[in-house]
Amino acid sequence: MSYAQYIKEIGRGAQGSRDLSPEEARQVYAAMLDGGVPDLELGAILIALRVKGESSDEMLGFLAAIDERMNRLDMPHGRVRPVVLPSYNGARKEANLTPLLALLLQRFGVPVLVHGLIEGYGRVTSAQILRELGHMPVMSAQQAQQTLEEKGLAFLPLTALAPGLHNMLSLRARMGVRNSAHSLVKLLNPFRGEAVLVAPATHPDFITLMRDILVERGQRGLLLRGTEGEPVANPKRRPRLEYVRNGSVDTLFEAEHDSLRGLPNLPEACDAVSTARWTRRVLEKQVPLPKPIANQLACLLFASGYVDDLNQAKAIVAVEATGLLMGGN
Repeated sequence: MSYAQYIKEIGRGAQGSRDLSPEEARQVYAAMLDGGVPDLELGAILIALRVKGESSDEMLGFLAAIDERMNRLDMPHGRVRPVVLPSYNGARKEANLTPLLALLLQRFGVPVLVHGLIEGYGRVTSAQILRELGHMPVMSAQQAQQTLEEKGLAFLPLTALAPGLHNMLSLRARMGVRNSAHSLVKLLNPFRGEAVLVAPATHPDFITLMRDILVERGQRGLLLRGTEGEPVANPKRRPRLEYVRNGSVDTLFEAEHDSLRGLPNLPEACDAVSTARWTRRVLEKQVPLPKPIANQLACLLFASGYVDDLNQAKAIVAVEATGLLMGGN
């Protein structure tokens, strides 16, 4: 395959470039995932896409290529849908509370698959925190399947979920900048069936792109502005929580914009040990659960089919999940 024609189209800058069609994008990304693109052309394609910005059609084509290569999981037994938490950013300034959300869902019997990176390259990953809490990463999709059935919670590294995509993600160390893979990993749902993907956007423009992709693919998901890119609501101020299903979008909670009435009790530091210690205290009801995370938990109980009504989910969370909530009604 000659890649010059693609580079010529996408590499003419933000104004002169042309978007690839979904099929062109699928073919190009398939070759990239399979390691078939020479380094020079690979770097040129990645930088051209970064400068131009990926279109929804291109992202759909990329995801189609990943779908053909990703290791799949069967739906866990039970009536509720599993929840998928893509965890790739980790904690830099704020504590990573993705493990807390996962453990709260597990407490309600909702199967939870967390996928991401084990090493954070200076950030604190969900894998590191879950390890402190007694949940070790699994090493294969088959082991993830078994762990989900036995424990209801599994952390699957990207190396085991989609090795080719992990290689693309790792190119940041060589190139110095992110590439399309950093966005694509947050849209991965490996289940053969209708799971609930929690899709965390890092900036407003990407929220629109992710929404369009979820709608076009007919996926069920909860879309939000992630906390430092993690799939968990900001514990200090709730982002808008949008529920995507059957090609439609419903806002379950609007974003909070008012001044904070008080700061929630949060981990004293963002390292794995401190975060795990605080997480245990929340689960043991010694520390109140921040209200934005309680709201997100209610949304996921509703989306997973644990309950049929959002108000019922909110009541269950208030009464049964913690007993103490930080904030108002």
